[in-house]
Amino acid sequence: MDRTTNIKPFKFVPYLKSVLWGGERIAPYKGIVTDQHEIGESWEVSGVTGHESVVAEGDDRGLTLPQLIDKYRGALVGDAVYEKFGTTFPLLVKLIDAKRDLSLQVHPNDELARKRHDSFGKTEMWYIIDADEGASIYAGLSQSITPADYERMVADNTIMDAVARHESNAGDLFFLPAGRIHAIGAGNLLAEIQQTSDITYRVYDFGRLDANGQPRQLHTELAKDAIDYTVYDNYKSDYKRMAEGEVELVKCQYFDVRKVVVTCACDIDSSQCDSFRIIMCLDGAVEIVDNFSNVTEMHRGETILVPAATSSLRITGEATLLTATL
Repeated sequence: MDRTTNIKPFKFVPYLKSVLWGGERIAPYKGIVTDQHEIGESWEVSGVTGHESVVAEGDDRGLTLPQLIDKYRGALVGDAVYEKFGTTFPLLVKLIDAKRDLSLQVHPNDELARKRHDSFGKTEMWYIIDADEGASIYAGLSQSITPADYERMVADNTIMDAVARHESNAGDLFFLPAGRIHAIGAGNLLAEIQQTSDITYRVYDFGRLDANGQPRQLHTELAKDAIDYTVYDNYKSDYKRMAEGEVELVKCQYFDVRKVVVTCACDIDSSQCDSFRIIMCLDGAVEIVDNFSNVTEMHRGETILVPAATSSLRITGEATLLTATL
């Protein structure tokens, strides 16, 4: 890794996606003034074809994320990451605001996604930023069912009887490997970090109609072979909820996500990490100075991409952050 390339961290123009289940929290959370309503998702960092993030400021303003990777290569994403993924950015980072329940879904793993869609699979994680009283997350199966049971329960609208329901509160963490059936319940504002994939199999949609008065398409057959039918003891991820400092949330083959609570100042050493680093500011505000003396200001709702060539960060202020690397 050549760490002599001075590249300032990047901010991107968020892609705000209005959906039938979206709410009104994302714009004020991010400090954005917009006439757009029912914003269910803000794609903070995306390499998904057709929705690639665009640099918001600086000398590279206007470049898409794939163009940015092509320009800086390993210095931006890391040598090993560039060798494996090329100009495809491997993570998709979102904010999600559910005013109503999302559909019950499942995502294929890498093998199935490659076979069916020539795509990556979709393993993801959710960190609950805020939750209304009584809000829920649905993740995993609460009882053992067979593929035949699944088809019957979808057909007679009883599939939710077999899905595990979890009360959700700020700070809760859910890891969702590909194959785990899941849905975000109404009242949740959360951060989502996932593999770069937009493949979703809709299992159940609560009988809702779309803007044209038609039921949304279900993917019953596709989902049947994608679901992990194993019943696990616990679907909510435990972690040490420290008052300050850095703690590991999820470490898997697709991403390494940590929570960092800054109460005055902290340092992040990336000298042994051959990867980019994403930083999401969940609350508060900080100033970040890298080893090249580049200064980046962040406030609640903002996300930055720190180049792999950066070897250290000094963070000052008061904030709760999520960081993600490969």
